[in-house]
Amino acid sequence: MRLLFFALVFFSSVSIAQKKPLDHSVYDSWQQVGEKLVTDDGRYLAYGVNVQEGDGELILRSADGKYSRVIPRAYQAVFSGDSKYLVARIKPLFKDTREARIKKKPAADMPKDSLVIVYLGMDSIRKIPDIKSYKMPEEGGSWLAYHTGKTVAKAAAPDSLEQLKNLLRKADSLARVADSLRNKVAEANQKGLSVLKPTKSTDIAGSKKEEKIEEGTDLVLLDLNSGKEIRFLLVSEFFFNKKGNVLLVETTGRNGDNKTAPMVLKHDLTSGLTKTILNDFKDAKGYAISEDGNRLAFVADRDSSQKALKKFYSLFIHDKGSDTAVKKLDAYSSLLPAGWVISPHFTNYFSKDGKRLFFGTAPAPLVKDTTLVDFETAKLDIWHYKDDYLQPQQLVQLNNEQRRSYLTLWENDKMIRLAEDTLELVTPSAEGVGRYAIASSSKGYRVQQQWAMDGMVKLYVVDLNTGNRKLIADKVRGGGRISPAGKYIYWYDRDKRNWMAYDCNASTIRSITKGITVPLFDEEDDHPDSPPPHGLMGWLENDEAVFIYDKYDIWKCDPAQAAAPLCITGASGRKNEITIRYVNTDTDEKFIKKNQKILLNLFDNRSKGSGWEVHTLGSSFRFSSGKPAIQHAYLAGVKKSKNAETIIFDRQTPSAVNIYQTTFTGVSDSSNATLISDLNPRQKQYNWFTVELLKWKMFDGKMSEGLLYKPENLDPSKKYPVIFYFYEKNADNRFRYIEPMPVRASVNIAYYTSNGYVVFDPNIYYKTGQPGDDAYNSVVSAAKHLSRFKWVDSTKMGLQGHSWGGYQIAYIVTRTNMFAAAEAGAPVSNMTSAYGGIRWGTGISRQFQYERTQSRLGATLWQKPDLYIKNSPLFKADKIKTPLLILHNDKDDAVPWYQGIELFSAMRRLGKPVWMVNYNDELHGIIERRNRKDWTIRMAQFFDHYLKGAPAPRWMAEGIPATKKGIDWGLSD
Repeated sequence: MRLLFFALVFFSSVSIAQKKPLDHSVYDSWQQVGEKLVTDDGRYLAYGVNVQEGDGELILRSADGKYSRVIPRAYQAVFSGDSKYLVARIKPLFKDTREARIKKKPAADMPKDSLVIVYLGMDSIRKIPDIKSYKMPEEGGSWLAYHTGKTVAKAAAPDSLEQLKNLLRKADSLARVADSLRNKVAEANQKGLSVLKPTKSTDIAGSKKEEKIEEGTDLVLLDLNSGKEIRFLLVSEFFFNKKGNVLLVETTGRNGDNKTAPMVLKHDLTSGLTKTILNDFKDAKGYAISEDGNRLAFVADRDSSQKALKKFYSLFIHDKGSDTAVKKLDAYSSLLPAGWVISPHFTNYFSKDGKRLFFGTAPAPLVKDTTLVDFETAKLDIWHYKDDYLQPQQLVQLNNEQRRSYLTLWENDKMIRLAEDTLELVTPSAEGVGRYAIASSSKGYRVQQQWAMDGMVKLYVVDLNTGNRKLIADKVRGGGRISPAGKYIYWYDRDKRNWMAYDCNASTIRSITKGITVPLFDEEDDHPDSPPPHGLMGWLENDEAVFIYDKYDIWKCDPAQAAAPLCITGASGRKNEITIRYVNTDTDEKFIKKNQKILLNLFDNRSKGSGWEVHTLGSSFRFSSGKPAIQHAYLAGVKKSKNAETIIFDRQTPSAVNIYQTTFTGVSDSSNATLISDLNPRQKQYNWFTVELLKWKMFDGKMSEGLLYKPENLDPSKKYPVIFYFYEKNADNRFRYIEPMPVRASVNIAYYTSNGYVVFDPNIYYKTGQPGDDAYNSVVSAAKHLSRFKWVDSTKMGLQGHSWGGYQIAYIVTRTNMFAAAEAGAPVSNMTSAYGGIRWGTGISRQFQYERTQSRLGATLWQKPDLYIKNSPLFKADKIKTPLLILHNDKDDAVPWYQGIELFSAMRRLGKPVWMVNYNDELHGIIERRNRKDWTIRMAQFFDHYLKGAPAPRWMAEGIPATKKGIDWGLSD
């Protein structure tokens, strides 16, 4: 027996030793979990298996496992509302698209997506080439509409159909007659005869010179059950209502044919009849359909030319039974304030009952004086100290600001202004049927957002019946929200550290969490600011209660304060150090029902594992197995069938990521879960890693924790180089899967451990005013602790991090020489210059970061300049002896790349080994895959040289002069 044991150990060791190290060629085909979906009846499910670069696939299977099929390159899949069909797009072959890009083919000649229709449980499928998009109604059974990439004329129809079409051309000037004829065409179509073709017999009014338009293409409406099709020509847009009984279609004119005009068509999916509800317009936008399909709304411009600088839109509404859409409001209406117009940029929508239409109005846009000559006019920005927003922020937000719309209500043929330029944000309740809305304004507090990002606002209650508003709270940080039924406006008061609710009917503010003795805020938050709350789970139906989180548990709070707060999880989370959080399995959910069974995610703050639990509201909480069912895994990505028990979810461990299937009521028992995927089977060929949670005492005497990643074939008799990678606190990610991939900035742990490195990710804990020393306290103490292990080569340790991690590395190497090499990505090197800089992606000032958030200095530059200097690596650059690689891209939208330049220039001036890599036009993290691949190789070469003694590549040894840019990349030695 003993001999057998040693034999097994020997062969296991040999097996591990024979595994290959990962190399950079494995990335493209490494598999990832893609989209997941389940039919409403729970009988079928599908999931995507994506690859990083190449052709993925969609796996379709039945819940009982008896039926399955693989659909190559399928994505954006949808199950039909009746659970009979799956519809998905299919990408062209990756190699075909790549070849077309190499040949620089125009967009029109690039390979196109196709559509696949799968008949569930059957072998038959249908493929349709060259599609632009498709839609299925949310609850509409078997209807499918797909928009083709071009117009394909059908064969000539029988004489009877041709006669109908000729009649249509002659009678279209009379809308009612035209609609009657279209309905006859629809009836003929039901017999397999029809093509619906929008035509006009008269010239488009006012067209003196023909304008080139973008013609629409064919839209095919398909009944998947019967196979019958209706084809609409020249379609530009189309929409289903939620219930799936109406299809709204917009068509264009045809270039060179002045007898064909744009139209808006309403097709009744029940009767098969089509109505023209608007024609002779130049542009239409903002289509809205009530859930039942009885009401349609949109805005349209009937007069302006396509290139007009100013367009004036009118509001049209079509009610069931009407022949055409009726114009309710236009730019000349006395209901609109002077200088205001109807906005074409707002996403119009109806309330759930269809009685209210919410649309947008806005000040008429300014128009440039076209008589001015561009090359004779100045081009400049003027920064003014009284501006609400800095000029860079205004420029970043310019497009949004030019499209800004203000919420307006149309009900019972009355217009009620809800928002305006002094009250910019108004939000009705979830379904839009309540009497009240919440409004907020940051006016008067915008300048201080320069140093306080979550700036203060004023909160108002707005009466939707009258438009009247009332100020209910001032100087609220983080804003507020309205409850689903619209009875309460609520917010978190960061000074009182309680949740507040304004009773819209009683006009009273209440502290709804009063009496809860445990903190409702993040007690571990270490920023120099009042801590944020843990958040909310949601509201009970009819706004009877709201569920609020503490660190571990869930509290039921009565906004009317008729009952005291109740911990519905019975403090079980706190007792076990388990964080319990609600998982919403219904994307349409607006509120939580009484006695509803809810899915809860459990996170063990000690082991970092997770689990599931199902709890019935109103009952006493208990763990199903008597104790928390925690797995050594990270569980997420839940998808549940709408009307059945079937659930699928992602399960990650350090060694695998896969999809599991189970039932809703049995989800807490891991033995009930069935593995349904097999991602990356080839991973078994490669040397992988193990991970453990390591704890140690820092220099300040406090305990810390971090994640230690080791090669799975680690030999304790050998010495291994170590890379310390860190940001702030990552220990909670113990059971996350890490796939090999070209990185945006930071080390890929799977690659480095596979190639003989140990990687350690320590948590960092901060105090106000000393972020650099706090990083030193954690990282260097961790390095000292690891040096005690015999298999750690303490002379070959390196540092790597990006952004905030890059800053901390730049600081650490000014204080110690124990690291053989370091890479700092996008590091802030000079807090005095960075303090007044701009985050160019948003245009906002960086001051908030130093005073209140990540940099944690807690003071302005003028209050404590010594802190800014002390925590800036630049001022101690002469102390650096560690070879440093800097990544800083010239379009960095978060940290100005001058910060990297300042540090590089200082070290170069001091004659110290330093390199800076700048990927042209890249942002804070590398986006383009070609650049990510390149950076992954260069960073590995850098560490291999300093930590493993590999030869330096030419880009390190000699550099790459500008004359060789794009010719020689210097990757060889």
